[in-house]
Amino acid sequence: MRRFRFAVILPMLLLAAAPPALAQQPPPAAQEDAPAQEDAQAPVPASDDPDAANAAASKVPLAEIRRYVAVYNAIKEAYVDPVDDRTLMQSAIRGLLLDLDPHSAYLDRAESEAFDEQTSGAYDGIGVELLQQDNGLKVIAPIDGTPAARAGVLAGDTIIAIDGKPIAQVEGMEPLRGEPGSKVTITLVREGRDRPFDVTLVRETIRVTSVRSRMLEPGYGYVRISTFQADTGADFRQHLDRLQAQAGGRLRGVVLDLRSNPGGLLTAAVQVADELLERGGIVSTRGRIAINDTRFDATSGDRLRGAPVVVLVDAGSASAAEVLAGALRDNGRARVVGSRTFGKGSVQTLLPLDNGDSVKLTTARYYTPSGRSIQASGIVPDVELKPEPAPGDGDAPASLAGLSEAVLPGHLQGEEEGRDGYRPGAALPGDAPIAAALAELKKLVAAAPAAAVAR
Repeated sequence: MRRFRFAVILPMLLLAAAPPALAQQPPPAAQEDAPAQEDAQAPVPASDDPDAANAAASKVPLAEIRRYVAVYNAIKEAYVDPVDDRTLMQSAIRGLLLDLDPHSAYLDRAESEAFDEQTSGAYDGIGVELLQQDNGLKVIAPIDGTPAARAGVLAGDTIIAIDGKPIAQVEGMEPLRGEPGSKVTITLVREGRDRPFDVTLVRETIRVTSVRSRMLEPGYGYVRISTFQADTGADFRQHLDRLQAQAGGRLRGVVLDLRSNPGGLLTAAVQVADELLERGGIVSTRGRIAINDTRFDATSGDRLRGAPVVVLVDAGSASAAEVLAGALRDNGRARVVGSRTFGKGSVQTLLPLDNGDSVKLTTARYYTPSGRSIQASGIVPDVELKPEPAPGDGDAPASLAGLSEAVLPGHLQGEEEGRDGYRPGAALPGDAPIAAALAELKKLVAAAPAAAVAR
């Protein structure tokens, strides 16, 4: 495996657009505890008020704690039905993260285990990447080859009910999981449809194959990456080598399809970028504490030996997919074709708790090699494509308009948000975008010096 140069040693990073997502390890406990230890050793200013002295030493907002206890007691004593302590505390803890941003969340044991399952690429469910909202679950992307994808669920759809129960009355996304062979009915809202409609799916064990490939034409390869998992980098290398062999040892160019790729492990995206770059930066991250600041640079060795690359993206391309597209474009290695990407430019860290639950916390922003943050702005393609009308929907687009980080309530503010006359992208399903990307690739091949293609 190729080695990368790091500015600091950083735990594995998670850049998924929505749960269920992929886990990363937390910063070392000693570093997490250091600020608290320093505070505890600081001298306490003199005061006649013992509470003030204690507050100065611990940095705990005692007035706010008293207000919380008052509300807690009121619920315990006066709520119409009895509420046990554990339920109240769980709700309170979830509330701490609720309004931070759409990607910070409290995960119970089952949800935490789902994160681990995603890393291995196998779990039981319907195969869709989701983002929880107040009254629905926004579909970021259906995963290739899963029940959701086969049933025609699209990026941008919103699930408003599961088995007839409104989302507000079910435990988040958990009802979508279940024994293989069991059925679940989801109610969808879609742009261009007058009313919600039901789709019945049969759950199965989702074994996500993150990389697929084929030859589009002699000499022109196609690689599809549906998500970034622990083995995506190695799989990508194998697929490129196979395509090179099929092309007689040298590809003329490659279409890299990242449509509806919701992200995943940052390190996997870095590995893929490094296979295509001879030199240059790939991505950097910056947070409030030094452990979250890092930089990834390419190592020498372009596996395609300079053969042109076109990256195909759409509104469902998020997070790690945007890292890859941004790295290749900023280094002049690829042309980006499609529609504006989702715009999730933040890093989440999974912090395990001693009871098996976890906290998923936004800890940093990431930046493309040019130093640009795409948080809430996304990547605007060099060549823009429009979605084809959905069958039977006339001129209606085949996706929900406004699918982007920028429209999520409480999203993390972007440094370049709204500067370029922002308009969200669209999902681009089907084969027509691939044909358009191939046409752009042929233009690059025609314009490239013969030595660059042949080396």
